[in-house]
Amino acid sequence: MTFHSILSGDAKDMASRETREAPAFFADLNLDQIIEAATASKQEYDLRPFFYSPLRDVETILYRHEVMQDLEDAAVRASVNSFAEQMLVARRYLALVEKLDAKYFQEGWFLEAALVYCSAVGELAQNLSRAGLKSRGLREFRDYLEGYIGESHFQSLSAEAQAVKRGLSGLKYSVIIHPGRFSVQKYADEMDYSVEVEKTFERFQQGAVKDYRVRLSAGSGMNHIEAQILAFVARLYPDEFAALDRFCSQHADFVDKTIRVFDREIQFYIAYLDFIADLKRKGLPFCYPQVSATSREVLSQEGFDLALAVSLLYSERPVVCNDFILEGHERIIVVSGPNQGGKTTFARLFGQLHYLASLGCPVPGKRAQLFLFDQIYSHFEREEDVRSLTGKLGDDLIRIHDILGRLTPDSILILNEIFASTTLQDAVFLSKEIMARVMDLDLLCVWVTFIDELSTLSAKTVSMVSTVAPDNPTVRTFKIVRKPADGLAYALSIAEKHRVTYQQIKERIKA
Repeated sequence: MTFHSILSGDAKDMASRETREAPAFFADLNLDQIIEAATASKQEYDLRPFFYSPLRDVETILYRHEVMQDLEDAAVRASVNSFAEQMLVARRYLALVEKLDAKYFQEGWFLEAALVYCSAVGELAQNLSRAGLKSRGLREFRDYLEGYIGESHFQSLSAEAQAVKRGLSGLKYSVIIHPGRFSVQKYADEMDYSVEVEKTFERFQQGAVKDYRVRLSAGSGMNHIEAQILAFVARLYPDEFAALDRFCSQHADFVDKTIRVFDREIQFYIAYLDFIADLKRKGLPFCYPQVSATSREVLSQEGFDLALAVSLLYSERPVVCNDFILEGHERIIVVSGPNQGGKTTFARLFGQLHYLASLGCPVPGKRAQLFLFDQIYSHFEREEDVRSLTGKLGDDLIRIHDILGRLTPDSILILNEIFASTTLQDAVFLSKEIMARVMDLDLLCVWVTFIDELSTLSAKTVSMVSTVAPDNPTVRTFKIVRKPADGLAYALSIAEKHRVTYQQIKERIKA
């Protein structure tokens, strides 16, 4: 039985897909915050490369959905977590071996690592065999485990480790301390005076008493005297320590490569499910999206900015959910409306949903249908670099020119308040030129802008507007709704800000 990867159902080497660098758009979409939070408690697994490697293969994404859904079962999740904890202990024991100097102390911890490993693998195989697994990934791994623990190599490893442990556990010896020296000899049924002492003073004991015995830390190592005592014990019991030597020599690399890879890769799922668990308990919805590498008809119901939701987790402020839909020939969402109304958050939401979907993860929202892109490109406003001789407009033009040269029909483009530093006339001209290129490529785009007329350039554009409270235009609802852009809400809020509304002017005249 062969097993390739819990991240993919085919024979491709997943390690070759791993990307060490975060995509360029991560910071704009706050995906860097999301991945940092999701992987923070799993640093030893080096999970970021998995989160930096989006997929375009629908079958692989569905494969991951199945594994995620199996892991949502509490019993399955507990079995995998128990396995991971034991494997972590085994790795720490093996790391300890590398740091120790005393030979038999090293071999002792190596033996302990092997015992923990065998226990972890055996328990996981047993637990998965009882679970009602539905995913191809976990079913195939369960079959692999059952075959692995039935092989003579694993059975020999487990039996020998237990036999060596029993042999060493039965050893007894005495240390005779003399002035300036010590000697070691086999235990010869000498009296245990500690028992006699406790028996003599038992009558004076009043209630529970403090135990003053000192227990050495397992990782504290050995000093040179303890190492010498152990060497003497090995000479007293040569057969038992020869068995330990043989075990360590014959099973020098006892961890199966497939199981080692599984131990790391399964944490991709666990890390994300743990990350969204608190948000789900708060009542925020998550769903497994429908994905397509061909259809650009996309939608989201009650989606939300995941990074913002995490930041508000322990706040009284509500997380505002929004919808979007693009049907038929619609490709471009033009978002307008008053400042601080949630437009940028909506743009991030669009990008986050598509990226998380490309990883095979559940996405924020009750329902989603999303496109598998070849690349996401973003252009968000940056502070002007005084060292640059091009100025802010020049910097915007250089950046957007580079992006336009890379776009394909399968790309996603997210623009946020581009050309805000120039005149309205120039901004309109430049934006229309860029919009024409985007429409020619027929790609998906979200464009946050103060230029309302961009939303009516063609049948490919859809207008969405950030709304304000009906009775108070200065209060933002952070809801982005599909309706024609008229600029009135924005103009009214600006007039309110500068106290030049009709009512405010009348009040000033009366005064």
